[in-house]
Amino acid sequence: MKDEQTEHEHDSRENGAPPIAGISEDQQREESGQSSDNGFFAGSQKKPQIGSSSSEKAGKKEKTPIPDELDAVLARLENEIGYKTSFDVVVREMTFGERRTAMLCMNGLVKDTLLTDVLMRLTYLEPQDLSVHAFHSFLDLYVPAAQVTKEEDWNSMLTGVLSGGTALFIDGESSVVMIDAKAFPARGPEEPSLEKVVRGSRDGFVETLMVNVSLVRRRLRDPQLRYEIVRVGERTQTDICIAYIDDIVDKELLKSIKDKISMVKIDGLPLADKQLEEATVKRGWNPFPLVRYSERPDTVAAHLLEGYVAVFVDTSPSVMTLPTTYADLMQHAEENRQTPFIGTYLRWVRFIGIFASLFLLPLWLLFVMHPELKPPALEFLGPNKTAKLPLVVQFLLAEIGVDLLRMASVHTPTSLATAMSLVAAILIGDIAVQTGIFVNEVILYMAVAAIGMFATPSYELGLANRIVRLVLIIAVAAFSVPGFVIATTAIMLLLVMERSFNRPYMWPLIPFDLRALWNIIIRQPVLYNRTRPNNLRAQQRDKMPETE
Repeated sequence: MKDEQTEHEHDSRENGAPPIAGISEDQQREESGQSSDNGFFAGSQKKPQIGSSSSEKAGKKEKTPIPDELDAVLARLENEIGYKTSFDVVVREMTFGERRTAMLCMNGLVKDTLLTDVLMRLTYLEPQDLSVHAFHSFLDLYVPAAQVTKEEDWNSMLTGVLSGGTALFIDGESSVVMIDAKAFPARGPEEPSLEKVVRGSRDGFVETLMVNVSLVRRRLRDPQLRYEIVRVGERTQTDICIAYIDDIVDKELLKSIKDKISMVKIDGLPLADKQLEEATVKRGWNPFPLVRYSERPDTVAAHLLEGYVAVFVDTSPSVMTLPTTYADLMQHAEENRQTPFIGTYLRWVRFIGIFASLFLLPLWLLFVMHPELKPPALEFLGPNKTAKLPLVVQFLLAEIGVDLLRMASVHTPTSLATAMSLVAAILIGDIAVQTGIFVNEVILYMAVAAIGMFATPSYELGLANRIVRLVLIIAVAAFSVPGFVIATTAIMLLLVMERSFNRPYMWPLIPFDLRALWNIIIRQPVLYNRTRPNNLRAQQRDKMPETE
């Protein structure tokens, strides 16, 4: 009896959860009950559940034991997980070596060929093979799977099964064998529609977490690359992966991001990264994005090498990179896929388009209202004829019309999108001018501003700039020159005071960093850009060794 107890304790120590940063080993034992969960990654164990309403009490609650009688297990599964009610809850009962077993999994989330191989291997067991220590025999000897762990907590077992794991119950044992045989439904990697490049890779992130982290790992074969996985959401139990390079990232930044995620208390994250962003970063009504989204693995890999932190959320094809600045949101991967000269030209054209989308319409309206402010070189500006509606009303209607067209194009089938664009661009615009509702200049400048907005690499920043343009138009119409000056100053102060994970949003302009600003204005050759950004406070400032 003493030997059996000693062996049980030994198994518990071997299969216990590994230490988690910031949590003592004793506390982890208390929270996990010396158990391990079926993790996403090889060698991963119990995933810490953070961000749920019950997470604060997790350390005080004792683990829920698993019944040692198989009939009791089946009855409990019927009540708690919907066995015999939900068609995708699969329980396969079989007897191996005169020991009754039951295998629990979710149909559609497991690889049935692997589970069939496991069952086939177990059919060769004889009664003498399971004479003593039956659980130890199943766990260490007879289950032919790459990732097999021991679980003693009922709630952790259910979470593992709902995450795609498989539980093998053995009659007479109060522990369960967790088999990693996940096979999530997923589409193949495709080029992101929002971040297309002429030259470059054509693969992009998908809705499966394992595929996404593998795409980045393929590009970063750095042993210092770390993937920490946690769960957020009381009901959804959404997997979130925090990625960083351990000897580059600023530890304070990493701790701040982890603390933000740990403070999230929410029922679930069915909308994935957008809900996580609002719960951790976007507190308030500020329209400007404080994180940068990317669907390109090469872009995320490049950011990790700079010292950023990437946050993957399961079921989302986009990845958040933290922190970010206004200048980061105006850069695109295409600039680095061309020569430095062409990349710099493309960057300047993009900057001009973005600033035109912000200030072209308000300044034109200001010059029309006050012709005396126009320089002699701009005397040609101004409408040749008037319309039935005031100019400010025309601009507002045009803004709403562009938004309606954008939303309509999203919901219109691809085969009809071209026809819809022709109708909107030719018929609506031409008829509006001929009937006197709009003037030609309003349509022209509105089109230029819309092109500048669509040229913004960050979709979220383009929408925020549209709000800024509306505010400037209304301020100019209401208060003329003072309105333009005050509104521009207020928006600039808002941007200067904004911070993304304690990093200034308008860096390198404020605080001023000449070298970083030069690297933004001019796309430097790769061998000339030898240092990482100052605002990231990376542990290693130099990107490459000095050449003699």
